[in-house]
Amino acid sequence: MAAQQSQGIQTLLEAEKEAAKVVQQARQYRVQRLKDARTEATKEIEEYRRVKEQEFTAFQSSHAGSTQDAQSIIDKETGEKLRTITDAYDTHKDDVLGKLLDRVVLVQPELHRNLKK
Repeated sequence: MAAQQSQGIQTLLEAEKEAAKVVQQARQYRVQRLKDARTEATKEIEEYRRVKEQEFTAFQSSHAGSTQDAQSIIDKETGEKLRTITDAYDTHKDDVLGKLLDRVVLVQPELHRNLKK
């Protein structure tokens, strides 16, 4: 009976060692799978980033020309408006200067309205 109990205990100890090995292997497998998943996710992120950067540079290059075109149009319109203003100034400056001088020279002295007599 003691031999059977001893053999049963021995069998249980061997089964426990085997289970510990299986659990350890499962842990190692899980750790390895997590590492693999991390590296795969990093690769996917880098690929996605590279694709988006290419799209962004393409977008920039396609819109950079339109920005330069818009700038040249604005410069052209500004030049035209400046010429118009300069022409109006040259045309009317004598009239305006004459009116200003007439108002400055025309003096009508009178008492202030708040002055009590």
